[in-house]
Amino acid sequence: MQDEEIVALYWERSEKAIAATQTRYESYCYAIASRILNNHQDAEECVNDTYLAAWESIPPHRPQSLSAFLGKLTRRIAIDKWRRSNADKRGGGEIVLALEELGECVPGGELPEDALQAKELTLALNRFLTTLSREERGVFVGRYWHILPVAELAKRFGFETEKVKSMLLRTRKKMRIFLEREGFTV
Repeated sequence: MQDEEIVALYWERSEKAIAATQTRYESYCYAIASRILNNHQDAEECVNDTYLAAWESIPPHRPQSLSAFLGKLTRRIAIDKWRRSNADKRGGGEIVLALEELGECVPGGELPEDALQAKELTLALNRFLTTLSREERGVFVGRYWHILPVAELAKRFGFETEKVKSMLLRTRKKMRIFLEREGFTV
């Protein structure tokens, strides 16, 4: 079943939408959740929560790209779950490293007025990504969206791990400068 048909099922409030979403996107959503949570049961729970979140969001929202929409929901749910389960401890893992790396460049906060800034930041980050080469963008998105380990990125792109690390460092520096020019402060 195609994405447009699945979205139409959500708009009709047909429970077949969940089954169709599961058939088409379960492994995709599971891969995202699993990389973040590093726990099979938590990842499965996160994927089920993604289906519920999609059900509650469509309608009124009509996603242009169902895969990106589901990926975003899964990622947000998984990160929230990770934060709750790691509130009192600072363990290892890729999510910690990735968030710490970005924390040096991206402003953030927990206050309600930060919601508007978060939307503006999202638009600015999208503009920033268009300034990168295809390889830089691929490595950056792989690391900070898909939370892939540096070694896996190196393998995927045919680079040495040190090259990936230096690309990420240079890209974060570029992003920081770009965001400062856009009026964001860390």
